[in-house]
Amino acid sequence: MSVDDPYPGGRTLLHFEGAGQTTEVYVYLETMRSHLHSNLRRPLRRLLGAVILMSLMFLSPDPAQAQRNSDRADWMREARFGVMTHFLHDWIMQGSRDQMTPENWNTLVDGFNVEAVAGQLQSVGATYYLISIGQNSGYYLSPNATYDRITGIRPSHLSHRDLVADLAPALAKRGIRLMVYLPAGAPSGDTAARAALKWQPGPYRNAEFQRNWESIIREWSLRWGDKVSGWWFDGVYWPNNMYRSVAPPNFRSFAGAARAGNQRAVVAFNPGQVNRTISLTPYEDYIAGEIEDPTLWSARRNFEGVIDGAQIHFLSHLGAQWGQGAARFTTEQAVDFSRKVAQIGGVVTWDTPAGRDGTFAPEFLAQLKAIREAIRNTPVQRDPLPDAHETATTP
Repeated sequence: MSVDDPYPGGRTLLHFEGAGQTTEVYVYLETMRSHLHSNLRRPLRRLLGAVILMSLMFLSPDPAQAQRNSDRADWMREARFGVMTHFLHDWIMQGSRDQMTPENWNTLVDGFNVEAVAGQLQSVGATYYLISIGQNSGYYLSPNATYDRITGIRPSHLSHRDLVADLAPALAKRGIRLMVYLPAGAPSGDTAARAALKWQPGPYRNAEFQRNWESIIREWSLRWGDKVSGWWFDGVYWPNNMYRSVAPPNFRSFAGAARAGNQRAVVAFNPGQVNRTISLTPYEDYIAGEIEDPTLWSARRNFEGVIDGAQIHFLSHLGAQWGQGAARFTTEQAVDFSRKVAQIGGVVTWDTPAGRDGTFAPEFLAQLKAIREAIRNTPVQRDPLPDAHETATTP
């Protein structure tokens, strides 16, 4: 028989029934205890007394080790800080949405300067970059034959250029990981796509839609492989209705589609803006963590950067709105919010407005540099009492 203890420093209890007059106990080739003749009870009692001490750490995990859904997000805990961009056709064309055409979208995507953006991210010390594939308009910055086949939209609203594939090597050579954002539902602003994808907004099962959506996600994932280190799925508003069934499609199949090309990719599901940091499912590796007002953010019952098995993650925006506007915080305020997350082992992502070529304005670069420096100098505070550890920001 194999005697393997799954816990570091753990102990194992061996129990024997019907021991004979002559008894010898070995663990592999090492003699643990032997007994001869009829006086069995006393040495056996001593044996059991010795091995029962070995059982204590086997019966429960080391209390200093937080239980995690997986180890896929370990790199995020080390990374600590990243930057996000909403590169969306309808947001860029504010005030002139009548000019939203496939031709104009391709011009915008072709003009995204991957080398300049990667250089700026390196200069501010970002360790990962999260970019939107698309959102409500139905325009996406990467081609997908499955999407085009299902929707039948011609000309395609998906760019000719695969911006994700082009970004990856520019980031990788600078040691920066790439992550992607995608809504969990069909594009709300594209009536034809919604109908073709079989999407019904609201608390419905949406099984046919989900199978379509997972096939689209799977195509992207297989193409990108390990170039993409993670996925952030938005709009998971009805998890009980859509994703918690035993039979697929469910959270498991959803995460599986995202990991089709990279089994080590991290996945998060966003229930919307929730002030208290929560995890939706064991099938996510990190918490989506969207927060509009950082002064209301809280992370209750956190332990070593983990809440309920998932890596703590904070996502908010530096601009006046998501992806747009002038800076809404002073640098000191943004640094203070970031430190509160970092000190409990959380990961911080700031959505930052970008220009048409994807680059960031000097005011935001200065803020991002200050945030990175502050996080780098913020030690993680260890707390052995997770139920008592409740962290919240204050105005």
